[in-house]
Amino acid sequence: MVAAGLGWGAGSALAQQPLTEVTFGTNWIAQAEHGGFYQAVADGTYEQHGLKVTIVPGGPRASNRMLMTVGKLDFYMGGSMIQAFSAVEKDIPTLVVAALFQKDPQVLLSHPGQGLDTFESLKTSNDILLSKDGVATFFQWMKAEHGFKDEQVKPYGFNPAPFLANKRAVQQGYVTSEPLAIEKAAGFKPNVFLLADHGFSTYSTTIETRRETVEKNPDLVQRFVDASIIGWSHYLHGDNTRANALIKRDNPEMTDELLAYSVARMKEHGIVDSGDTAKLGIGAMTDARMKDFFDKMVKAGLFKADFDHRKAYTLQFVNKGVGLKLTK
Repeated sequence: MVAAGLGWGAGSALAQQPLTEVTFGTNWIAQAEHGGFYQAVADGTYEQHGLKVTIVPGGPRASNRMLMTVGKLDFYMGGSMIQAFSAVEKDIPTLVVAALFQKDPQVLLSHPGQGLDTFESLKTSNDILLSKDGVATFFQWMKAEHGFKDEQVKPYGFNPAPFLANKRAVQQGYVTSEPLAIEKAAGFKPNVFLLADHGFSTYSTTIETRRETVEKNPDLVQRFVDASIIGWSHYLHGDNTRANALIKRDNPEMTDELLAYSVARMKEHGIVDSGDTAKLGIGAMTDARMKDFFDKMVKAGLFKADFDHRKAYTLQFVNKGVGLKLTK
C-alpha cells in the first residue's frame, strides 16, 4: 500500500508539472491536410504528453520554415523530401523526424473522354499547366522517369479557368481539393492521377526541427511526434468536429464541404495510413523508401549522387507502432 501510494503520488506530481510550450509552424493556411495537428490540440492529446502547442499557420506571406531554422519556431510542417534534402545540401541543420503523409497529395487532372484517360496518355497533351515550383520539382521527375517534355508545359496561375476552357489541357492540383473545385465550377469529375501511385515516392507533411533540438531535447521531440501521430489517428478515424472548428477559426474561408471531401480523399488514397504504417504506425519512415526517392531525384538532376541524403532525416522517433490500435 505504501508503494502504491508513492507511485500514485509520483504520477500525480508529474501530471501537475507545468506544460512545455511548443510552437509548430505549418506551410500553408489551415486546412484538413493539417487536421491531425489541430486534433491533438482540440482533444487534449498534446496536453496529455506534457505539451502546450501553438499552431502558427503558414500562407503566401509567411516564412515559417525560416522561423524554425533560426529558432523562432520549435517544429515545422514540411512538404516533400525535396525541401529537406535541399536544406541539408545548403548546410541548414534541420532534420525530418516523422512523415505524416505516406503519399504526396500532388495530382495531375485531365478532362474525361479526350484521349487523356491514362497517365501515359498525358504525354500527348501540349498544354500541361504547372507552377514554377512544380516545374522545378515533380516535373523534372516526370521527364526523367516517364518521358514528358519541357515544351508541353504552360504556366499555371492557380486559376482553373484555362484548364476548363481547354479540353486537352492537363492541370496540377492536390487530390484533396482541386478535383472538388473543378466539379463544382464545371459540373464534371476530372480524371485524377496521383503522382505517388506512379512512382513519385516522396514522403510529405513531415515534421521538421533543428538538429540541435534533436540532440539536446530528444524527449520533447518524441512527445511531440507521438502526440501528433495520435492526433492524426483521431482526426481520420474519430470525431474531428472540434479540430475542424479550430481549422475554420484559423481559416474563415474553409467550408465544411471541403473539409469532409479532403478527409474522404485522404482515406480513399491512403495518404496518411498505407504501406509501412500497417506495421510501423502512422508517421513511418524507412531508409529504403528514402533511398528510392533520392535516387529518383538524382536521375532527375535535382541532386548529385555523392550527396549524403541520410543527413536530412532520422528514424529515431518513428516506427514504434504508436496509435496502431486506434486505426484498427
